[in-house]
Amino acid sequence: MNTKLKCLLLDDELPGLTYLKMLCEQISDLEVVKAFDNASTFLREVPKLEFDLCILDIEMPEMNGLQIANLLNGKPVIFATAYKEYAAEAFDLNALDYIRKPIQLDRLKQAIDKAKKQISLSILNPKSFIQLNTNKGKAILYFDKIAYIKTSENDSRDKLVCLFDGEEYVVKNITFDKLREILPNKDFCRINKQEMLALRAVQVFSFDEITTGLFSNQGKKIKFSLSENYRNEFLQKVKI
Repeated sequence: MNTKLKCLLLDDELPGLTYLKMLCEQISDLEVVKAFDNASTFLREVPKLEFDLCILDIEMPEMNGLQIANLLNGKPVIFATAYKEYAAEAFDLNALDYIRKPIQLDRLKQAIDKAKKQISLSILNPKSFIQLNTNKGKAILYFDKIAYIKTSENDSRDKLVCLFDGEEYVVKNITFDKLREILPNKDFCRINKQEMLALRAVQVFSFDEITTGLFSNQGKKIKFSLSENYRNEFLQKVKI
């Protein structure tokens, strides 16, 4: 990678945040997009920002850094904390690195070098799966196994992910907008307000209906409505 890594910072203690930002600005490969001293503000702003990784404190009021990392849907994270007892949990979350405070510039550079290598590899070899919290625990869902996703009937904040083999998972508290960010854009399409479909499941379609190669429990082919708001995007993706 020849471009700078774009980074978000979060530390609830302003002196620590100021110091971390100062160190980051001394690393030529790094650009600080925004620094936050409040977890709620951070989570509210994240969907609007373009960034490659986050450097998070762990011990914070309201929500700790481990919980926040869980909500970032796989974005690379470096933890910076004064507490060593969180190291195991941090690496369970596939954190890039775990830096003890007080942070030294050389140690931070080492973590950023590691981040740069991993992000470069992910660009060359894009992920083929996503890890999400579901009703069956933390699940690894491979993109090519997902047939369609629809709003859960029990809670509209949750989504039912249906695989080609018939297995189903309820993904907790996730929006279609977030799913569109995560899933390969060329392989999936929102087709109406309640559903998203894998294009490889499509068999036949008309102006307002899509018939798939999937079968219901009654042995009938599963059909989906194609709404006006999403029709153009669908037609572009199937190259019509």
